Amino acid sequence: MMTRTIALLLLTLPAISYAGSKDGRFDIYWIDVEGGAATLMVTPTNESILIDAGNPGLRDPNRIAHVATKVAGLQRIDHLITTHYHRDHYGGASMLATLLPIGTVYDNGVFDQMPDDPGKDYFEFKAAKRIVINPSDTLPIRQVADGQPVKLTCIAARKTFATQSLVEGAETNEEACAAHRSKDRDGSDNANSVATLIQFGAFRFYDAGDLTWNQEMRLVCPKNLVGEVDVYQVTHHGLDTSNNPVVLETIKPRVAIMNNGHTKGCLPEVFANLQATKSLQAIYQVHKNLRPDGSVNNVADEFIANHKAAEECDGNYIKLSVAPDSKSYTVSIPASGHEKTYQTKP
Repeated sequence: MMTRTIALLLLTLPAISYAGSKDGRFDIYWIDVEGGAATLMVTPTNESILIDAGNPGLRDPNRIAHVATKVAGLQRIDHLITTHYHRDHYGGASMLATLLPIGTVYDNGVFDQMPDDPGKDYFEFKAAKRIVINPSDTLPIRQVADGQPVKLTCIAARKTFATQSLVEGAETNEEACAAHRSKDRDGSDNANSVATLIQFGAFRFYDAGDLTWNQEMRLVCPKNLVGEVDVYQVTHHGLDTSNNPVVLETIKPRVAIMNNGHTKGCLPEVFANLQATKSLQAIYQVHKNLRPDGSVNNVADEFIANHKAAEECDGNYIKLSVAPDSKSYTVSIPASGHEKTYQTKP
């Protein structure tokens, strides 16, 4: 009875006041889920947004819970967005729900011609609320009086897209659109991925899950729905069925962060396209590419969080912290001491 009472108290207590609410910063953590996806954001009010929950089993939920509670000082996940129904994105959600209370889950729900079904375990894990997300939806995020506004907007879901650009006057790169070439259709649930734009004041971060090459083009052609961004989460772990260079050339990111595994993602075509993107000042990798092509398809070691294979991996994370005035952001790899600051686009 006492255990049940304590659990109920934990659900009702306000979040502990840690870094986010003390220093006015907006923080993002790329948690190592070995080539899956788990991107945790903490607002200045200590509200949490997790995009994807890694793989099934204990490893990934434990890593997410560790970063959430021990590093970010959270007591719960307020918002969980599942981009699509592949196990490396939704698989850890039900186990995570036994480790931390989860508020609202946003996903594609059950829809016609759904190519991949996550099943009962996913659809019935404990959460306060479930919402089917649609293009142009925004999350109800608490704001700080006199602070920088925080906004998360859905740009795409289930192969449907927002009808209006998120940035007034955003121009489309007509030359890049004209050069677009299609690839073979991906009939899996990747194409249904939820794409989001996260804004903290002037800072802008783009995360599109595993959205596929042909669908990506619709984000920027014929109309640029995204505008330009500061940080680009490399889509689909750096696989070449995604990461259309038309998108890169149009949204012009300054920093790219790739949630790849030691043999998954970071493919030669994607790596070459990232390096050829003139706007990029830095590329980060959650894992070093340990395939035979790794000698040429890796950034410098200081920009890589993990250098070993999965069975020996320490599970190091990458952190990004946006300054309270949103004019700059610092990317760090705490395990190695790497830290570098970049200026937000005006």
